[in-house]
Amino acid sequence: MSLFDDAVIFAAEKHAGMRRKDGSMPYLIHPLEAALIASGITEEEEILAACVLHDTVEDTEATKEDILSRFGSRVATLVDSETEDKMPDLPPEESWQTRKEQSLDELKNAADPGVRILWLADKLSNLRSLYRLKEELGDRVWEQFHQKDPARHAWYYRSVDRALLALSETDAWKEYHDLVEKLFSDVK
Repeated sequence: MSLFDDAVIFAAEKHAGMRRKDGSMPYLIHPLEAALIASGITEEEEILAACVLHDTVEDTEATKEDILSRFGSRVATLVDSETEDKMPDLPPEESWQTRKEQSLDELKNAADPGVRILWLADKLSNLRSLYRLKEELGDRVWEQFHQKDPARHAWYYRSVDRALLALSETDAWKEYHDLVEKLFSDVK
């Protein structure tokens, strides 16, 4: 079995029964979409596997050690680059800013270019969903998140946009950038 196939099976098992925040679709669609986006940039199986696995440690009972032992050190490092410290001692709305700043530092300091591809794939998938929801719900969309201030979301997604400039020639980055502009054009 290929590394990618094994990653899909693992992610399907770990995310079984989970749904996206808005409840609209099975959660597994998101990491699969991320892998599809990344496949437009690279054919590296480790990066594509990491796309499928990127939320398993953060959002399921899977551990970093599980990823390392089953998929190897590069996949584990890539997944770790996308895994936020949930800061369980603080309410999510209070830790949001710190978690995002730490994640951005991880992205900016990453030596492996696969980290940027993974981030772009994940964040583009998230922005597509956010854009659809904003079209449907208008400004009520922000009520679904721990961080309810659209200006903070704008800061975060614009910061990711700048951190991913090395990928600015890719169709995925161009779409990401356009969605950031559309979503946050009225937010300073």
